[in-house]
Amino acid sequence: MKFIFGPVPSRRLGLSLGVSPIPKGHCNYSCIYCQLGRTSAMTNTVKSFFNPQEIVAEVKDYISKDFKFDVITVVGEGEPLLYRDLDIIINDIKKITEKPVAVITNGALLYEKSVRENIKNADIVLPSLDSPDKNTWKKINRPFGKMNFEDSVNGIIKFSDEFKGQIWIEIMLIKGINDDRESILNFKNILKQIKYDKIYINVPLRAPAEQWVEIPEKENLEFAVKTLGAISMENINSDNFFSEEKDDIQAVISIIKRHPMNQYEIKSFLESRKNNYPEVIISELEKNSEISVIEYKGYKTYRLK
Repeated sequence: MKFIFGPVPSRRLGLSLGVSPIPKGHCNYSCIYCQLGRTSAMTNTVKSFFNPQEIVAEVKDYISKDFKFDVITVVGEGEPLLYRDLDIIINDIKKITEKPVAVITNGALLYEKSVRENIKNADIVLPSLDSPDKNTWKKINRPFGKMNFEDSVNGIIKFSDEFKGQIWIEIMLIKGINDDRESILNFKNILKQIKYDKIYINVPLRAPAEQWVEIPEKENLEFAVKTLGAISMENINSDNFFSEEKDDIQAVISIIKRHPMNQYEIKSFLESRKNNYPEVIISELEKNSEISVIEYKGYKTYRLK
């Protein structure tokens, strides 16, 4: 499959069928915590990267096979708001399924009215808000060119005024950068201006783009959760990865192309496919020159280069 992947387990959304309308590495941020690694094609130009009808056709074909999933999530290998024809794929997908359509985005382009229009018919939008001020934004998100922090925040505020679906804000807390009490209180002031349904606080559990990125201390995380009235994603479990690929190695590769997995997730996934020798498959993955194996916090994370 060229445009869709999974379903993969999402700690927020359940079993998520992913839709990727963006070529690998195309993003307007290069976040220090990104599980896909450093951004390889920085851009803030909205384009029609692929034919939207090809994307919808692939989704329709998958749905026709009656596989289980809870939500269709537009996310992919870069920033989905860079895709010009998001409105077409969202509207056409909603014609062929009653499952909700979600969009996971860094939110940076929501200051553009045309971009807000493109996703107005989604059921759930999950924009990131990782930084309470301009300097922190530059440290964590490392935006493209002359992008403006105030524009990114005001875009989320405007979108929340217009959007009829649900908005779930996501905040990634990083030790020593945005997890102190002053930062959390600044987040609270920004959030007062946004109409949202949920706030999720995440920490860098998967191998990040920069190895020096660390998880906040427990007391800082607890303060943030309590002060912001948020849900800690550390406390939400997920499993049940899925791939249509018959070959076990290709099945793992089809997932880690867009959703990195650690060794325990791969082992559980292979066992669910009745593979009695997951260690053999994992060993083969480690020999594959197209796969990066990153050791982080006692885990080995596997992702496609």
